[in-house]
Amino acid sequence: MLLKDLGYDPFFHKHFENIAADGQIPGRISFDSRNIYTVITEAGEMTAIPTGRMHYDAVDDGLPVVGDWVVVSVLDENPPRALIHAILPRRSVFSRKEAGKRVVEQPVAANIDTAFVVVGLDHNFNLRRIERYLTVVWQSGANPVVVLSKSDLCDDIDGRLAQANAAAPGVPVHTVSAPTGYGFDAINSYLLPGHTVALLGSSGVGKSTIINYLLGKDVQKVKDVREDDSRGRHTTTHRQMFLLPGGGLVVDTPGMRELQLWNADDGLTDAFTDIQSLAAGCRFTDCSHSNEPGCKVQEALETGGLDPSRFENYRKMQSELAYLARKQDYFAAQKEKLKWKRIFKEFRKTNKKK
Repeated sequence: MLLKDLGYDPFFHKHFENIAADGQIPGRISFDSRNIYTVITEAGEMTAIPTGRMHYDAVDDGLPVVGDWVVVSVLDENPPRALIHAILPRRSVFSRKEAGKRVVEQPVAANIDTAFVVVGLDHNFNLRRIERYLTVVWQSGANPVVVLSKSDLCDDIDGRLAQANAAAPGVPVHTVSAPTGYGFDAINSYLLPGHTVALLGSSGVGKSTIINYLLGKDVQKVKDVREDDSRGRHTTTHRQMFLLPGGGLVVDTPGMRELQLWNADDGLTDAFTDIQSLAAGCRFTDCSHSNEPGCKVQEALETGGLDPSRFENYRKMQSELAYLARKQDYFAAQKEKLKWKRIFKEFRKTNKKK
């Protein structure tokens, strides 16, 4: 396996040379399930474990995710295993806020060139969900593409396609059907040698079925979805990268019950370029788009130039990001307060000894 086939290029090589020690080699994470990794190197594919420092060093970038390029040393074992020493800087990273109350970033996949936002043309079809995923993808640094799956189950493909295009301005939108092969010529145009594509979407949209079609064999388990609401169980429970016959790389991810935003202000701007363009014409630069005179956003809402549901979703995500920022500031302040409390405690201890 040549590293260039996995997407290794001068960007990663330069960083590898700056970080690696003698005897260490580059590799790419192809499997990640609860900190159990598989790494692909020029020496082959092998199980990998992070060093203890990667678990506990707060200065580090955390633990690897699928798609990461890492610095490894191969242990002299049979079969060989790798020890992961460091993560190379990421060109892109798809992240979300960790589910629950903790204000923690959860990276999902790294070094993705193109992200397929997969939405089913059945009960799963949801424009607001498309907008949310696009916000996160734009923020990640990858290029988004909307893939409407299960076109064989839809009676109004043109109508759905028009709706999706309106929710994803400037983003390519394609319809596909894995059982019939419809639409995959367009999909294949993104699967270039050394190019990494990630499939993102909720459970039951058909990500694993698309993977199986692209690979030409059933490697990912597929389960039926409920007919009444098209919901499916989380068939894929881990993240995995596959090398396609044509040379492209594709990453399958588990369906997400919730996609909470993480520091996605720029992504929100990119996902709602139409609203940003309207806002640029408002009379006041600090217009809240509520009831100010000369508000172009409100004017578009009144004349039908802007979908009220789209604007409501935009405001909802704006509020979500503002709330997240406040929580981050609060926890940062608490952390700083605790740090200085410990410093003064040690200082008083030292003075007492004198």
